[in-house]
Amino acid sequence: MGVMAERRTARRYDLSLPILIRLAEQQILNIPSGKTRDISTRGLYFVINQDLRAGSELEITLTLPGEITRGAEVLVRATGKVVRVEQRKEDELDRLGVAAVIERYDIVRGE
Repeated sequence: MGVMAERRTARRYDLSLPILIRLAEQQILNIPSGKTRDISTRGLYFVINQDLRAGSELEITLTLPGEITRGAEVLVRATGKVVRVEQRKEDELDRLGVAAVIERYDIVRGE
């Protein structure tokens, strides 16, 4: 039920924002940092220099700048799952491009 309402296209932002990623199954605070390339309310695509596998559960933290929120910058914490990983070259460096779906997110307002 309610599937039809989901047909609306999520608004996409072509954004390069710093992102912090933590694998949900790792308790160690090993935080690989990456950069987003594309964000919507349903998911995001980011580039990272650390191995991630499809199916991995992620904890994602990113800051949305005032230009998007039309106000103060906003910290967003999300949980998601990797759906696709691909090899990329960025600035002559090997990177991984990662597509993830967002399962839930909490907005932690900035001051």
